[in-house]
Amino acid sequence: MRKASAAEILKVVDSLLEKEVLELALALGNIDSPAGRENEAGEYIFQWLQERELEARKVGLLPERFNVVGRLRGAGDGPTLVLNSHMDTSVAADEIWSTVHAGDPIYHKAWQQGEFLYGNGICNDKGSMAAWMIACDAIRKSGVKLAGDLLLTMVVGEIGLEPVDEYPAPAYLAKEAGTRYVLNRGFVGDFALVAEGTDFHVGWTEAGKAFFKIRIFGEEPPVYTPYVTRASPLSPNAIVRMVPVIQRIEEWAKEYEAANRYESPGGIVEPRVNIGAIRGGLPYKITKTSQVCAIYLDVRITPAQHPEEVRRELTRVVAGVGMPFDIELYTYRRAYDGVRGQGSKGEHERLLRAITAAHKAMFGKEPERCLPQHTSMWRDVNVFHEAGIPGIMYGPGVSQLGGLFAIKIEDLVRAARLYTWIALEACGVAS
Repeated sequence: MRKASAAEILKVVDSLLEKEVLELALALGNIDSPAGRENEAGEYIFQWLQERELEARKVGLLPERFNVVGRLRGAGDGPTLVLNSHMDTSVAADEIWSTVHAGDPIYHKAWQQGEFLYGNGICNDKGSMAAWMIACDAIRKSGVKLAGDLLLTMVVGEIGLEPVDEYPAPAYLAKEAGTRYVLNRGFVGDFALVAEGTDFHVGWTEAGKAFFKIRIFGEEPPVYTPYVTRASPLSPNAIVRMVPVIQRIEEWAKEYEAANRYESPGGIVEPRVNIGAIRGGLPYKITKTSQVCAIYLDVRITPAQHPEEVRRELTRVVAGVGMPFDIELYTYRRAYDGVRGQGSKGEHERLLRAITAAHKAMFGKEPERCLPQHTSMWRDVNVFHEAGIPGIMYGPGVSQLGGLFAIKIEDLVRAARLYTWIALEACGVAS
């Protein structure tokens, strides 16, 4: 193998057509694919790969929720680069208890308006996916023979559904069905580019998460409404008793974030805390006080933390409020600061050099490190690191225009050009 020359790379990059990038991004963005319902998007991608002879495969833990894997084969004497994006989107039309306007087109459609493409699916994450799919096809059509392979992974289950209570697996299963399943089936590479929105910054550190269910208990037996009094400062109602617990957790969240902030060359993790759901009583039967009220807590963790330490700390916090309670850790996903292991540093550096070279060619400067909001999430780069494969996040920006789901057309086309350059730089070309 040999290093591709700048002239060879530019010839392929310049062959990219803006029209093709936009058409594919809009086609994918207009296939509604909330987590758990990715089938139609998967079928479209599978057909697209087949038409281009990119060795399309359906790789699924569940038949109705399959990942799509493709491959552009090289000469066999260079490294394999995995390109990774997810098909699933974050809001289903029936999720009105978390998103009031869950049925709005912005969450389920995509369209062009002026210099922007609009749509939740475009921004997270099918716009980036379309960009590198077109990049791979441009390399295929160019006739340039890579030294190593390009492994294309379009996955389900990156969005965080987690089984709990009467919402069991497999219907509410996410990450086990996606990138982790693909890697476990042997679709691996020497390094991975996780194409997520980072505003063209680079990062390889990412937060983990611990989900807790905290139950507060009321008086037993429940009290019938005509007998409820306010004579005692301690309400018999678990819902009312939850109020000071929520207040204390909100105070603790600030303390927790400040105490556990994590910095590394791969990014900064600011571990946030969010009360994502609350349950108590029966809405069709409200004639008695509720004996139980539960909150569901999303606690982000850093690579330096262990979930049991967090559980013990949270237990002390809730116990200090003085209410009867119990606490359950029902989801744990580890944080990673890159890959630690023999040989991993060289592979990481090779990919970082390729991204840096492409970025400098397009922007005239080296890429900056990811902002904390990017490295404080949970993304599939963690799964690659869990498998011992060095991964880097890099992609066009998301949620521009003050929080609206829009991305600049210019950025999406630039991403396709960047991914083309990175692939040629990272994999090398046949001698």
